[in-house]
Amino acid sequence: MELVREMYIEIAKEVFGKTKFTSGGHTFDLVDEWKKIDYCQEVLKQTGIDVLTEKEEEMMKKLDELGVKYEGQNRERLTDTLWKYCRKSISGPAYLINHPTVVAPLSKSNPDGLTTQRFQPIIAGSEVGNGYSELNDPIDQKKRFDEQKILLEAGDTEAMMQDNEFVEMLEYGMPPTCGFGFGERLFAILADKSLRESQTFPLMRPKI
Repeated sequence: MELVREMYIEIAKEVFGKTKFTSGGHTFDLVDEWKKIDYCQEVLKQTGIDVLTEKEEEMMKKLDELGVKYEGQNRERLTDTLWKYCRKSISGPAYLINHPTVVAPLSKSNPDGLTTQRFQPIIAGSEVGNGYSELNDPIDQKKRFDEQKILLEAGDTEAMMQDNEFVEMLEYGMPPTCGFGFGERLFAILADKSLRESQTFPLMRPKI
């Protein structure tokens, strides 16, 4: 996580010649302290909803009260929608940590079994990267794929496809590992531009 902070600061200096930015109504400085924000605690603080224990009906009721539209009535989609409501108020820089397992199907679980070893840098109310410890337990991974399959069959377009070959490879053994990635959203936010304006080759409309 410290490596990511150092990398983002150097990118900002090399590309933009500064570390302080204003974007989307947020002002932040990448050299400031990067606070760690617990996913579940932040949602609880802002909405009063404990996404680990609250019933789906109460989650939908809260979203209706907040005037937030949502797609799907399963815990995964409702949890993600509540977080997206909360994130817009976070200027950062910060790290979002301890994502619930329902929104991180490939991340290794924490000892509590309810949250995961995942982190995302947050600036200007948006995630600008994704890192996590790879889940290398085939039994746990199979269970999560099965849960994703149920969501997919119920019409959740964001659910993951089941990958039995991947589970089989995990059964042969996978050493502890982790990874991190980021994309054009970082540059879009630092430049205070839209994603389309930040892509080298944006998707074009088909010629009529």
